[in-house]
Amino acid sequence: MTALRIALRRFGPFESAISKQFAAFVAETGVDATLEAVPLDLNPLHDAIIGQRGLATGAWDIAFMATDWLAEAQGAGLLEDLTPHLAHKPIPDWPQAWSPSLTGLQAFAGGIWGMPYHDGPECLIYRRDLLDAAGIAVPRTWDEFHAAARALHAPEQGRYGTVLALYPDGHNGFYDFCIHVWSRGGEVFDDAGRPAFTTPAAHQALDFLRTLAADDAAIAPDARQLDSVQSGMLFADGKVALMANWFGFAAYGETAPDSRVRGLVDVAPLPAGPGGRSVSLNVYWVLGIGSGSANKPLAWDFLRHLARADMDRLTTTEGAIGVRRSTWDDPEVNRQVPYYHRLGWLHDHARQMPLTPHLAAISHVVDDLLTAATTTDTPTADLLAQAQVRVEGLA
Repeated sequence: MTALRIALRRFGPFESAISKQFAAFVAETGVDATLEAVPLDLNPLHDAIIGQRGLATGAWDIAFMATDWLAEAQGAGLLEDLTPHLAHKPIPDWPQAWSPSLTGLQAFAGGIWGMPYHDGPECLIYRRDLLDAAGIAVPRTWDEFHAAARALHAPEQGRYGTVLALYPDGHNGFYDFCIHVWSRGGEVFDDAGRPAFTTPAAHQALDFLRTLAADDAAIAPDARQLDSVQSGMLFADGKVALMANWFGFAAYGETAPDSRVRGLVDVAPLPAGPGGRSVSLNVYWVLGIGSGSANKPLAWDFLRHLARADMDRLTTTEGAIGVRRSTWDDPEVNRQVPYYHRLGWLHDHARQMPLTPHLAAISHVVDDLLTAATTTDTPTADLLAQAQVRVEGLA
């Protein structure tokens, strides 16, 4: 019997969905195979599949990969090009059944290096009941966001105004910094791909984040210990009034069996800063096949199975976010999560990270930047200048 080994991003809905999808795959095909799915947090996942070259050694047949990691993994020869597999055994409605924003980031260097599995641009996620009761309009600026968080902060009732996920795992801290720069009219990288960390917009962005992180009258404690999943779980547990986070955590609040906010959630475009506009971020999860896998045909058959409309819908009903247009427009899905159809709009207003093998390393420089900003009194300008030098040194 063949054992198909998959490195998973640790998240309950991923784990339950993959388990059920593999069971359906075995039942329908009769293949003599078992699943070894190993959930890992972000830093251990990146280390296992890229740092230790587990995708090349054969340790993993398939891996969950953030699109930020693809250039690094492809450049190191860790990923199987899916183009020949698509030619030999096509996915019938690929790529027209997916939004173009979910088929481009994995297509470069003449190949296709992953199939989209989980989507979810960042957006404003809020408790509609709390804002309505307090007579607070949905925040359209970051200052309004901060003011709303302060107004709704009620730790004596077990609820915080907002939450930041600043755990240094190269994920939300980095993305939040980029969004705050963009939404103030700035750029994180210039046209040549060089970092632009010392601009006025970057200064304003870091000042806002360090001020918010220090505001005990607005934010959940221990932000530096919280990752994106933990912040989403706090929201689903009814402990956060509003947050800037991934769409998936709004949907999770509507679908999780133990959610305390079902029917009370809504989403809106992210706020903007002075002189800027609302902007979101398009980073998604793909499944890639390891270049060293001994089970590539089986791995591709399973990816083809996952790409089906019913399997994509199952991803969604388990609490993650499907990637096919059919799922976004599904009436039953929209009955459970009334704002699901807005995914298309969010994608239309989402930006992408540059294609560079250094993106994971850059994200950790920004992690260090945010750690220093929230734990020291070092002036913002000095912190940004230091980060600029470090990122320039990665090239």
